[in-house]
Amino acid sequence: MSVIMEFAMFPTNKDHGVSEFVARILTIVQATGYEYQLTPMGTIVETPELSDALLVIEKANELLLPDCHRVYCTAKFDIRMGDKKRMKQKTDSVKNRIGDVNT
Repeated sequence: MSVIMEFAMFPTNKDHGVSEFVARILTIVQATGYEYQLTPMGTIVETPELSDALLVIEKANELLLPDCHRVYCTAKFDIRMGDKKRMKQKTDSVKNRIGDVNT
């Protein structure tokens, strides 16, 4: 199984930017060893099981709770049986099609 999750999580009770808190969350993601990609609007993580993806969110929330009394989180999931390493496969497929269009 492959679960690609895109999520964004940040405190809503801070008067300044949230990059400090996003950086903290990325330490959690990096510690898992899962492939991930930081984007301007969130982080994409590929895990082997849905429970692993949900655990990333749970750990990130636990990390923010001591300093943040309100946390916003949004998440999207693409769950597929069998395949692995789909983050790279999906982007490579699009890049190959762009190459076909330009030739």
